[in-house]
Amino acid sequence: MSEISKEGAKDSASTAVGDVGLPEDLARADLYGLIARLFHLPPDQELLNQIAATADQQDATDQAPLAKAWMDVVEVAKNNPAKAWHDEFDLNFISVGKPNVVLNGSFYIAGHLNEKPLVNIRKALEEFGLEAAEEITETEDHISALCEVMRYLIAGDDVEISNLTNQRVFFNGHIRPWYDELCDAIEAIPEMHLYHPVAVLTREFLAIEGQGFDMI
Repeated sequence: MSEISKEGAKDSASTAVGDVGLPEDLARADLYGLIARLFHLPPDQELLNQIAATADQQDATDQAPLAKAWMDVVEVAKNNPAKAWHDEFDLNFISVGKPNVVLNGSFYIAGHLNEKPLVNIRKALEEFGLEAAEEITETEDHISALCEVMRYLIAGDDVEISNLTNQRVFFNGHIRPWYDELCDAIEAIPEMHLYHPVAVLTREFLAIEGQGFDMI
């Protein structure tokens, strides 16, 4: 389920992305979507099965860091049931007080939740004509929401909004400053053996994104 919607839309379906575009861009959008999904809710068994099924499509000799990171995610998806993912997610990302790992950018950039970084993100979304979907409870600086925005900016139908310039500006302003710290926080908890590979995948992918935007 998308975490963003077009302003004035009745539901989040208005931000559904199509399948027209360069294969590499569609792959980028898909990976942003998967990262968003894994950090928004623990994966159900259907999603885990879908991830595990990609094992046969991978080149076992590919030693690129992103390919290796993906295969590690595939392995934990194959070998751990949905309940284990649910338990690890709830234990570390959900809390009445401060969770073991905070998934909001404001915490890492400003040191507290609901600070200026969140205000800046809301201004950016307003300029894009986007807003948080009504059913979403997380604030817009949550890593899942930010990845959903990037997914839309890559593969959305409105080329006035979904273009490379907006991708670069949004990524550099609202994701790049803190994703390393988020991944560090996850990797610093030894018991999070399921989300460790997810953090590595996230870090490797977003590092490649940053390198790509630097070349523009």
